[in-house]
Amino acid sequence: MNINDIDLNLLIAFDVLLREKNVTKAAGHLGITQPAMSNSLKRLRTLLNDPVLVRTSEGMVATERANFLAPKIRKILLDTKEALQQVDADFIPEQSQRVYRLMASDYAASTLLPKLLEHLNAVAPNITIDIMTPSDVTFHDVEDGKIDMAINLFNELPLSFHQKVLWKDSFSCLTRASNPILENFNLQSYMQSKHVWVSKTGFGVGLGMNPKDIQKLGWVDEALAQIGKQRDIKVFTRNYHVAMQLAHDDQLIATLPSKAAHIHRLDTGYAILPPPFAIPDIELKMIWSPLLHHEPSHIWFRQQVVKAAENC
Repeated sequence: MNINDIDLNLLIAFDVLLREKNVTKAAGHLGITQPAMSNSLKRLRTLLNDPVLVRTSEGMVATERANFLAPKIRKILLDTKEALQQVDADFIPEQSQRVYRLMASDYAASTLLPKLLEHLNAVAPNITIDIMTPSDVTFHDVEDGKIDMAINLFNELPLSFHQKVLWKDSFSCLTRASNPILENFNLQSYMQSKHVWVSKTGFGVGLGMNPKDIQKLGWVDEALAQIGKQRDIKVFTRNYHVAMQLAHDDQLIATLPSKAAHIHRLDTGYAILPPPFAIPDIELKMIWSPLLHHEPSHIWFRQQVVKAAENC
């Protein structure tokens, strides 16, 4: 293969095709027509002497060679973008009108972002924050630098991302102050109660929950499974604020990260209790693309997020 025969646009097409495994969707992602994308796939097949994508009863499936090449080509494209990226060496926070786009769960948004905004108002008052939910973006949006940063409780992360732990958090039980369980709160009374389940990690649109699928229920239920217990979940929600509101029902308990529960620490209508069993701490992380890692304005912003986290 002659390196002079390789068109960089073909590598971009390959990357998107392997991601989407659909010619029409790949064309839409790149803003070209479906016939143009079909032609790119034809050229890739000739260049690589490989079908790349094969149609099956379950849709288009990548070949073994295509799967082997995918991470290597992805790295080439990321390295190329990073090398050619324009760096704003004259970034002045006090004068900047930059918009920072963040993906943040409502746990992160309610605990960290108020402190971050308070801090930014003092040091860079003209900066704007655009907050997106985990369902709004994908890992690829972060990797491509379309999203400046994602802040969440992640289960798994691609190795290509830069990341930093902002804090570790324990768990607390939140319930109404008039809940009779407060008279004798222990593991037995906890298990006899009805519960609010809340969790949202990673990216993408969430799927319906199965109360019997312990492995997908998350930290609290995995900890209970370790001691041979399974709680009675009355409500499933992906929103921490909803969970906290539902905990005002004196028949329900919400077991959630302590920093979220303590938003209501001054509200006499609620009671906050330590769980009557051990739950491992969780980590709130921020992640960002290697494309933005060396950009001065992004370095500065990451430092501000860390400062805000230290004050939460």
